[in-house]
Amino acid sequence: MSSRDTTGFSEIRRNLSHAFDRARARLARWGRGLESDRQRSHAVSKTFLLHYHAARVHPFSLVPGYTLGLGLASLFLFAILTVSGILLMLYYVPSVERAYASISDIIAIVPGGRFIRNIHRWAAHGMVLSVTLHMARVFFTGSYTLGRSVNWIIGVVLFLLTLLLSFTGYLLPWDQLAYWAVTIGARIAGSATELTDALGITPLIDPGRWITMLLLGATTVGQDALIRFYLLHIVLLPLVAGVLIGLHLWRIRKDGGLSRPLDEEANIPGDPQRGDGTILSWPTALWAETAVLFLVLGVVLLAGYLFDAPLLGIADPTSPENPAKSAWYFLGIQELVSYSAFSGGILLPVILVVGLAVIPILDREEQNFGVWFSGPPGRRVTLRAAIFAAGAVSLMVAVPVMFGWLRDWFPGVHPLLTILVNPGTLMCTSLLVYSGRVLARSGSTRLASIAFFTGGGVMMLLLIIVGLWFRGPDWQFYWSPSLWPVP
Repeated sequence: MSSRDTTGFSEIRRNLSHAFDRARARLARWGRGLESDRQRSHAVSKTFLLHYHAARVHPFSLVPGYTLGLGLASLFLFAILTVSGILLMLYYVPSVERAYASISDIIAIVPGGRFIRNIHRWAAHGMVLSVTLHMARVFFTGSYTLGRSVNWIIGVVLFLLTLLLSFTGYLLPWDQLAYWAVTIGARIAGSATELTDALGITPLIDPGRWITMLLLGATTVGQDALIRFYLLHIVLLPLVAGVLIGLHLWRIRKDGGLSRPLDEEANIPGDPQRGDGTILSWPTALWAETAVLFLVLGVVLLAGYLFDAPLLGIADPTSPENPAKSAWYFLGIQELVSYSAFSGGILLPVILVVGLAVIPILDREEQNFGVWFSGPPGRRVTLRAAIFAAGAVSLMVAVPVMFGWLRDWFPGVHPLLTILVNPGTLMCTSLLVYSGRVLARSGSTRLASIAFFTGGGVMMLLLIIVGLWFRGPDWQFYWSPSLWPVP
């Protein structure tokens, strides 16, 4: 061996020894803790998983009763779904002939498969719930003003993506529950046909059919729909959601961190040496985030251990479920569709989503930024709007159940009239009128927005409850499943 070769090997040994020495020194330094402010700031700004944090945060942002940890919970649930979904992909086969059998094998044969599937199922439901509550928290604290309107709109898009992620995953088990829930969802998506039928232009233009074909690849749920939902669920939607989550977190930092009240309520003592009321992110904020992570993980693991994800018999297109119900978070829309397919499936949901998106444009009041309900006046408006919405839903559900509606009263009524005048459109109109009255009386766009958001949220929640517990075979109203007719 030449002296050049010997020198080369010696250089490699010195480099390896130097690398081990650096690793030991770094571990020793972290083991002793980060003692200086400079070290703690450096740890946050130079670490990949931590660089989304500012080096310093305001202590009010760490008050549990303010943020409730809902944004973090949503992020951690997304991570749990990603990991558990990758594990399930190893055994799942997206084929109508093998999908159900592969899920059965995951449950019965794959070690830990039942547990992983349970975790994935309940984490998906948990994410829908946590994202919804997070959006409500941001709204009720007025955290969409002071230049944060763009991030609010990103949040609205993420809310819709969360629903789509859960809905596209609903079909993959290919059981009766999944098949008929997606069938109902597809009918809702294609409900524009009701409007074109009423106008007599369906032979010329049929957007309902186009939407159905785009969603399912056919007129019915089958192999084309399964593979489309699978690709949407594992590739397109997660990628878009991941990018928007990163943008959402970046905007929070660029907008000055988490929102907080501007008045003396937010003046929680910070670092006296800084004089700006902030504290170092390391370690206080990171420990708080770790606590939320373990709380979320513990709840999901416990749910996965105690409750099995449902799996009915294999999908049978010739044997419809009765009642056939969509996913629980779409049951409110399904209830509206029972009054009118177009208004309930397209018109009213579009009004709701557009209303959410334009809130920061219509309401630019900043004096109560970061304050829950904008203080006592907002609390009163929230309570009154909730009571109004509950009364409106009760009335609009009770009247058709007890007395019927236009088609029952006037059998020859024009279909366009039933599209425009039905319990769903009347509920929406009454909410808009109520919010307008709040605006006229108070002169506050913030209070009017609170009335609209609260009323719409309560209405949708109550409609979900009606669809979940009080609708039976043929979508008839029953006080209890025990009253359903025996087949």
